[in-house]
Amino acid sequence: MILQSLELTVLMPCLNEAKTAGRCVLAARRFLEEAGIDGEVLVADNGSIDSSLQIAEDSGARTVIVPERGYGAALIAGIDAARGRYVIMGDADDSYDFSDLSLFVERLRAGADLVMGNRFQGGIKPDAMPFLHRYLGNPVLSFVGRLFFRIPVGDFHCGLRGFNRDRVLALGLVTVGMEFASEMVAKSALAGLRIEQVPTTLRPDGRGRPPHLRTWRDGWRHLLFMLLFCPRWLFLLPGAALLGVGLAGFFVLAQGSLSFISLNLGIHSLLYMGAATVLGLQLIQFAFLTKWIGVLSGIVPTPRWLVRTKHWLNVEAGLIAGIALFVLGLVWSLRLVYDWGLAGYGALNPAEVMRSAIPAVTLMIVGVQAAAGALFAGALHFCWRSWTKRGHS
Repeated sequence: MILQSLELTVLMPCLNEAKTAGRCVLAARRFLEEAGIDGEVLVADNGSIDSSLQIAEDSGARTVIVPERGYGAALIAGIDAARGRYVIMGDADDSYDFSDLSLFVERLRAGADLVMGNRFQGGIKPDAMPFLHRYLGNPVLSFVGRLFFRIPVGDFHCGLRGFNRDRVLALGLVTVGMEFASEMVAKSALAGLRIEQVPTTLRPDGRGRPPHLRTWRDGWRHLLFMLLFCPRWLFLLPGAALLGVGLAGFFVLAQGSLSFISLNLGIHSLLYMGAATVLGLQLIQFAFLTKWIGVLSGIVPTPRWLVRTKHWLNVEAGLIAGIALFVLGLVWSLRLVYDWGLAGYGALNPAEVMRSAIPAVTLMIVGVQAAAGALFAGALHFCWRSWTKRGHS
């Protein structure tokens, strides 16, 4: 365990940054000296094959070698090795000004748990950010982040940020790639940490080579992570909308065909209402399972609603509800067959029979689906408990 003997660690992930690492380290050290802060500069080297490591050490940085490749892997190891109460992280490519981190320090000392830099407020120098990143990628992903996690952060993926080390370590960050930036903010928001932002200037990096970031691949990974991390938007809300449409359609069309302007909605539309109901319930079930997996793995904190409902939201309740729905649909179907027998098993009028057959079949489908989902959730819980008891938590 690292003892926190300093106030601040300036942490820089590094991968082949020989041209810029020295300047960044010297700038950070100059800031610490001029501000009178008891701190250190720590470089987490992620497998550099140039002279980055030696240059960083010669410039006065402490270094830690991180064998596992990835932006997140380097930062996780660096945070773990940091000796400061606070950590300010930023790339070692000279795109950020480490000589003036006073705004970050002020907010951290005032009680902020995570302080994000905002490049759109502080200024983006010409050629410092690709056109797609500046006008599409970052604005869209930042909007999604604000919408999903309800935090006032204008630059969700700024690489210059400061945080309380203990608070961030308690989040249990695990992603090793570029999506680490999203995980830190998302988990901080879900954990109720105090998040603030300060203006930050971005300037062209001094690498003289293409960046490690891959626009489409890493952008998609950020978006996918946020969607999976917040199943409310990926599964729950679309599922609720489909379920609402399906049930409303059943209620209306069960009374008979509906004419609307030039449209005539009948049993064919009723079939689509059944599909909407099944898909809606399935997506809602996926939302709960995704949240449950996140809670079991420790990726997300246990929500309050899950604590309040754990006594009745369990495998047994899911099985009972599923079996009840299936039996109801089966009895309904048998009644239809019985009525058919009374009529001598003759020709059927689809417009009348299907008006009852479609809801009956839908009930059986959602019943099996609910029971299977409950069993799957139980299997996940059982496997996770067995895994953790063997010392793999």
